[in-house]
Formats: sequence, structure tokens, C-alpha cells
Amino acid sequence: MNFLKETKDGVILMVYVQPKARKNEIEGIDEWRGRLKVKIRAPPVEGKANKELVKFLSKLLKAEVELVRGETSREKDLLVKLSAEEVKKRLGI
Repeated sequence: MNFLKETKDGVILMVYVQPKARKNEIEGIDEWRGRLKVKIRAPPVEGKANKELVKFLSKLLKAEVELVRGETSREKDLLVKLSAEEVKKRLGI
């Protein structure tokens, strides 16, 4: 999977975020960007979309999630404190 990279601390999950969506959801894999596409309800103002993204993925994956890159970009890298296999399993991919 292109959107997952193993590290010593866990897995880097590379996502493409679409803010101001109707509901929080994972749309699928964006093959062109090599990222997981995630729709978030919050607007991209004052870090609201970032906070909601971290909260949504933490709840979905039942793990600690931390934004490590892309604070002001739609392309973000998040550190998930799980193995790549566990992340795939919990995402249903």
C-alpha cells in the first residue's frame, strides 16, 4: 500500500483531506496521489479540520494518531501507533 510507511514508532498514514464535506468518511485510495482520501466536515480554518481529522482517525483506528506533516496542506502525514497490517485491517482495506 503506497499510503502506509512503516517506522520505528508505528506507521505513517498519508492522507488527502477534503474539508467541509457532508460527513466524516474515508472515500478510498487516491491512486494518482498515492494517498488515502478522507472527507472531513470541519472547515480548514484555525486548525479545525486537522483536529477533526485526528479525532476521526483515532476513533476509527482505536489508536493514538498524531499529525506530523501538512498542517496547512490537504496532503497530510499522520503517525499511527499501530502496525501496517493492523491499520489495513481496521480500515477494511
